[in-house]
Amino acid sequence: MPARNKKSVSVKSADSAKKTFKFIDLFAGLGGFHLALNSIGGECVFASELKEDLRKIYKHNFNVDIQGDITKINPETDIPPHNVLCGGFPCQPFSQAGKRQGFSDEKNRGTMFDYICKIIEVHKPEYLFLENVSNLKGHDKGNTWKVIQERLDSLEYNIHAEILSPHQFGYPQHRKRIYIVGRRKDLGDFSKFKFPEPQNIICDIHQIIDEYDEDVSFLRADTKIQLEVWQEFLDNLSSRGSKIPGFPIWAMEFGANYNFKTLAPAFQRRADLVGKNGKLGETILGNSLAECLECLPNYAQASKDKTFPLWKLRYIDQNRELYANNKDWLDPWIERVRFFDNSHLKLEWNCGNVNPSISDKIVQFRASGIRIKAATFSPALNLVGTQIPIFPWISIPGTNETGRYMTVKEAAKLQGMESLSFGKDDFKLSKTRIYEALGNAVNVQLVKMIATRLIEL
Repeated sequence: MPARNKKSVSVKSADSAKKTFKFIDLFAGLGGFHLALNSIGGECVFASELKEDLRKIYKHNFNVDIQGDITKINPETDIPPHNVLCGGFPCQPFSQAGKRQGFSDEKNRGTMFDYICKIIEVHKPEYLFLENVSNLKGHDKGNTWKVIQERLDSLEYNIHAEILSPHQFGYPQHRKRIYIVGRRKDLGDFSKFKFPEPQNIICDIHQIIDEYDEDVSFLRADTKIQLEVWQEFLDNLSSRGSKIPGFPIWAMEFGANYNFKTLAPAFQRRADLVGKNGKLGETILGNSLAECLECLPNYAQASKDKTFPLWKLRYIDQNRELYANNKDWLDPWIERVRFFDNSHLKLEWNCGNVNPSISDKIVQFRASGIRIKAATFSPALNLVGTQIPIFPWISIPGTNETGRYMTVKEAAKLQGMESLSFGKDDFKLSKTRIYEALGNAVNVQLVKMIATRLIEL
């Protein structure tokens, strides 16, 4: 190991309020770590990012020569000494939304942690600051997290980890992530480090909304119709003195009576299904079991387990009871939703017992259904463009229309990245790509809060 790497790069005090230090930004993306650490005195001396378009945006914003594939980088010759190693290493191998393959990920993303360790072994920075999905600790029954802890301990680092979300500190986005910080054992006591403690602050999504932003994406006509039909559902419940259910509303179950409790339909005989009522109360017909299963709600067609999990049994029961108690008006209402996509036949009301109006709530079209929540904080930005939050109450400038998607500027502000430029005339990211990149980014406000406590040790 080169002699220069056995020494620590000192953190110098520029004045009484700010220290100066050098950091590297791995898996840099749009530069969330850069924005946060630079704002408290950090100088970025090395950055890497696999995606070429994001490297262009990074250089455009920070005037830093950013490198590409980290697996092609020599830690000894390509990376200079630094005080802080930062990295939001690839989360797909550990995410609940992915295959959760972890270190065995077929695209080798799980092994990116090995490259982080190689850099740590060579340069031995005083501090480590890593970020990943909240599921990291629970992945593979805790074995993945155990490996990470053991590797960092063998490299002579004490670490702390905490799952935090911006909405816990008044920033209006629900985005739980695990933050991992570490300090070299020989450079000081790390037991006194404390993550910022969540505060009881009521978030307000209006903090990030610009009602005069003209770079907007309008709601499609079918989206408006779907929201109108579901508002009619809520109005019918309310006018009859009923509360909106706290369980997910599965319209596909209205009018159904297929058997599901003792044996999943996929393991039943064709004769057990034919003549029963399936999706939206339609009669189950078919010359084979497979054809019969196609008449059921999509979630009831599963063939993995012989019995449904308890939560699914409960939701089906609850929705059938809801239908039985409201059959008089639900039967004609069903005709209005008969041709909706499966995911649009589900509604998740996450607002509690409040005014049953969609118009002043945040709406998100998800694979699991249409989610309605109070206008406090946004759901986490998602890579899928169709899941961009909707603000139904906003008037569109120059039109008589109301309702639109969250804009790019608002999404950037949600992540603390409102100062970023997403390109210029000769090169500019598309809206879809910007949303995707923001969805992958770290939250600047929260990273800054943690980094400030880390560097002040």
